Amino acid sequence: MKKIVAIIKPFKLEDVKDALGEIEVSGMTVSEVKGYGRQQGHSELYRGAEYVVDFLPKIKIEIVVKNEDTDKAVEAIVKSAKTGKIGDGKIFVSSIDRVIRIRTNEENEEAI
Repeated sequence: MKKIVAIIKPFKLEDVKDALGEIEVSGMTVSEVKGYGRQQGHSELYRGAEYVVDFLPKIKIEIVVKNEDTDKAVEAIVKSAKTGKIGDGKIFVSSIDRVIRIRTNEENEEAI
């Protein structure tokens, strides 16, 4: 099993959710986060004063999939989240050793 964590632009969340639904990814965790990468934030003007926004709002999506579904899920996220502009985000893929569904005690692939 693999855990996929995607950091995306907030307005792309519905597109990503729909794309993952089409490939039958059954669950996800979504968090509102702030961060920056190469863009290093940006300057804004408020009531005549300029200030720097260091951390930009992003959405963090976490899903766990079977090994054989990893490439499909990553491809769906990339296609639906991409704008072609700086700040589109990142995807991290890592291995999961064990999953347990608390309610039923199902484990591993049966639990996802």
